[in-house]
Amino acid sequence: MKKEDDYLAINKKAWNDKTEVHAGSEFYDTPSFLAGRNTLNEIELALLGDVTGKKILHLQCHFGQDTISFTRMGAQATGVDLSDKAIDTARDLSVQTEAHTRFICSDVYSLHEHLNEEFDIIFTSYGTIGWLPDLEKWAWTISKFLKPGGTFVFAEFHPVVWMYDPNFEKASYRYFKSDAIIETELGTYADLTAPAEYETITWNHSISEVVNNLIEAGLEINTLNEYDYSPYNCFRGTVEFEPGKFRIAHLGDKIPMVYAIKATKK
Repeated sequence: MKKEDDYLAINKKAWNDKTEVHAGSEFYDTPSFLAGRNTLNEIELALLGDVTGKKILHLQCHFGQDTISFTRMGAQATGVDLSDKAIDTARDLSVQTEAHTRFICSDVYSLHEHLNEEFDIIFTSYGTIGWLPDLEKWAWTISKFLKPGGTFVFAEFHPVVWMYDPNFEKASYRYFKSDAIIETELGTYADLTAPAEYETITWNHSISEVVNNLIEAGLEINTLNEYDYSPYNCFRGTVEFEPGKFRIAHLGDKIPMVYAIKATKK
């Protein structure tokens, strides 16, 4: 058996190990979240609009800050994640915030075994699809759980970013999907100096691969935006050129760093 065939178990272990580091990190700033901070960014909020009363399914939600933020905004939110430790943490945060947000532990492809509902909005964001080998199956999962006329909102790091080595000095990976990328990661994006190692298996996905699979699954692309900054300080060698907007210092505004899609199920 190839190592990538065991990607779910390997990545689940990595995210279980990361959750404890992330929940206590300055990056995620759990105390200010518990005090009421909304963790969603301007990029996705502009595409989401008013979510009051909407049923939202949040795929790959990690430990649930964005999902609970949806609940605080008046939505009926459900968060899904592969990591059982992340889901346990999310459920604990839901109790602490009195948000009553629902969380389900499942990988994306197996969600149909745990859930049988349709949603007004499906949302996923920032560092999600790289963990998935098959975007056709991903897109059809979205279509399955999205009601007719429902909205899919997706914000993600631009595939150009994933071409570079960690120091953004050279293009080390293909823009297009190729073989699985099997690596041992030192530290984590939430704490680059964390004394921990994580084995991970990921795949790069081009924008055309994303868009065409969504179209094939019956979604109509309404908006596709690209941004020359990241709303998160999660890469090496960054500079904050405006509050909450980060670029790679030596690259400036020369590369796209994030893209976002709004689509409607026909």
